[in-house]
Formats: sequence, structure tokens, C-alpha cells
Amino acid sequence: MSNPDRHPTEVTCDGREDGRHGPVVLPSRDVPLGGPRAMLVRRSLPHRDRSLIGAWCFVDHYGPADVTATGGMVVPGHPHTGLQTVSWLFSGEIEHRDTTGAHAIVRPGEVNLMTAGRGIAHSEYSTPATTTLHGAQLWVALPEAHRFAEPGFEHYAPPVVEVDGARVLVFLGSLLGQVSPVSMHTELVGAEVTLAAGASLDIGVDAGHEHGLLCDTGTVSVGPATAKPGEIVFVPTGASSITVEAGDEPTRLLLLGGAPLGEQIVMWWNFIGRSHDEIVDFRERWQQARETRGGGEHGDYGPFPQAWATTLPAPELPNLRLRSRG
Repeated sequence: MSNPDRHPTEVTCDGREDGRHGPVVLPSRDVPLGGPRAMLVRRSLPHRDRSLIGAWCFVDHYGPADVTATGGMVVPGHPHTGLQTVSWLFSGEIEHRDTTGAHAIVRPGEVNLMTAGRGIAHSEYSTPATTTLHGAQLWVALPEAHRFAEPGFEHYAPPVVEVDGARVLVFLGSLLGQVSPVSMHTELVGAEVTLAAGASLDIGVDAGHEHGLLCDTGTVSVGPATAKPGEIVFVPTGASSITVEAGDEPTRLLLLGGAPLGEQIVMWWNFIGRSHDEIVDFRERWQQARETRGGGEHGDYGPFPQAWATTLPAPELPNLRLRSRG
């Protein structure tokens, strides 16, 4: 998914924010996607109090949205660098095309992971059959050793397992005895967990990892911290078990975790880099690629699919140097 902000602000991430000593709630903010019938998403990461959870650097939660009212998801071809996108749906379908030649449908309970690496472009449109769109779009920052990796695309449909009365799908990493085969470049975990009203679940986790529990439906509580839909309960390193409690109605959540990235990144629009000059270069090369549909001397993002009638232009850079810290 693209960051559609026409005037995106610099996001400098060093993972050293407050809230490291116990579960805390990261509220979300509403961001409109698209034009006059913009579909609102709830963005909870990056947050002013926390930029990264492990290598997870971007979390948008959207829906359930009536596609007839919002127009659904309409995101023409756009670029990414230095990250992986993780698409997860609860309802509806999204058609994905990218410059590796991948053409896939994102469906509920099935993960689509796209590795941007040195550069990729993709488009996302909700399908004509979709009436209600509901899901999460997630980004993972690639570490220095792999941020210029070859672009790629993977799909995986995890099995549904019952754990102490909870319904669990593990789409990244390993959790509760389940292991996903999807490629990762840092230690990560991603899972959907559904609890009955009033139920709780003890989840054994890696004590060296940070975790975020994104609430989708109901409410999610970890100790004194309670999140409502679109919000994240952040749990710092040091916990070998997380007890998740549902409120008075059925609750569904995404558990996102991983080893602290330990690196500083600059995130602007759809690019992740390490410096202002890198971001300027990524932007310039995308603008040049648009002129040749991904061919020619500046085909850094790959050849554009024939189906693309249009692509997104990059916004103007701010009148200041983007900074990285450390």
C-alpha cells in the first residue's frame, strides 16, 4: 500500500522512544486514502511515542468499509525501497500487481508478502466482487545487510489452529507451535488471534523481542493496558509470556513482534533509506522510471505491467534536509 499523503513528513526512527517498561497503548490517527470518497485508515505506527516494533515500521488498520460508499482501495502503481509489505485481510479482496511480474489476489486469512529491497513498484485495487473491505497493511524495515536485496513476492495460507479455545493463524515466524515458511530478513512474528468474549490466552514469546498487539475487533487487554480497534498494545522486551484478555465481546487481534532492529532509518513517502541523499535519489529515479514505464536507463523499479494506465507521482520533498539520528 502507498502512503497517500501529498505532503508526507519526515519520519526519523531510532526505536528509543518512551514506554519500554511495561505494556502501553499506542493510539491511532485517521488518514484518508484516495480522492473525494477517501477510505479512512487508522494508522498506529509510526507513532510519536514509538517508531518501530522490532522491524515493523508501519501499521494501517482499515474497515470494515462499505466499498460502495468509499470506492474501496484504489492505489495505482507506486514505488517502495528498503522494506517488505505484508498484506492481511479480514474481508474483501485486493488485486495486486508488481514489477517482478507477480499478479495475485489478496484474500482473508492469506498473507501476501512483497520484498521491495533495492526497488519495486506495485498497485492495489479492491476487486469488483468486494462489498466490504477490512484488513491491515504492514511494513517491515529491511536491515542494512539486506535492504538492497532483489525484489520478490510470496504468498502463504497458514492453517487455522485451536489453542486453548483461541483461533490462531501464524503468517510470519513461529508462535504457539506453528511455523511460517515466508522469508524474513530479521527475527519476526506475525499472527491473527481470535478470542471469545471474556476469554484469555497465555502466549509464550521470545523475551528478546518487542511485541505489538493490534486490536481489530472488541478490546485487547494486556495487564492494565487496553486497546480498542486500530490501537496497539506495545509490550517491550523482557516478557517470555503475554497474557491477552478479551473484553465483553469477541475479540480479534494481530500479534506483531520481533527483535529490535538496532538501526536508524529515514522513512519518507514510500521509501525507507538511511539518509536525505538516498531519499532524494530514490524519488528522482522513480520520477524518471514513470517516463519510460520502468524501462530505459533508470529501470530501477522494474518494467511496469501492461495493465497499468497510470502511476502515482512522488510528492515534492520538504524544504529541509531529512535527518537520521545516531
